[in-house]
Amino acid sequence: MSGTSGSVAAATADDEYEILCDDAGSFLRRYSTEDGTTVATDTELDGVTAYAPSGDVVRCDAEQAAEPNPLIGSTAQRQTGAGAVTIAAGARSVTLVVYAGAPTVAIGGGTAVTLAAGTSLSWGVDRGGPGGEQLQDQFVFTGVAGSDFVISSTREV
Repeated sequence: MSGTSGSVAAATADDEYEILCDDAGSFLRRYSTEDGTTVATDTELDGVTAYAPSGDVVRCDAEQAAEPNPLIGSTAQRQTGAGAVTIAAGARSVTLVVYAGAPTVAIGGGTAVTLAAGTSLSWGVDRGGPGGEQLQDQFVFTGVAGSDFVISSTREV
């Protein structure tokens, strides 16, 4: 049995589409390639009505220019025996680990709560950056005789 095989190629345009946005809203951009030349044609979303972009053209799902990531400063403080550690309002995170004794914590000037040895607590916010979230309260950790605890915190610098 013998035969031949082959393919037939016809010269056709290669079209690709993308939905873009500008100051006026969404529109359709068609990229056509014919004879090695690419041509971009803008239309309304119906694909027929001509469209003239206004303002900056971006992908519709593109986020606005991202704010630069803030610098984050970290501190770790150990308190043994009597004494206090204060974390000012505006921190991004605060973490406490109690190793011994019964220190207390007062948040935002509220009533102090006694903590048992082995306690581990954390407070934090998700979004930082300029205008981002911060813990709004001051934290005051007070050690008594026999206390041993560590406080770590982060904040934008």
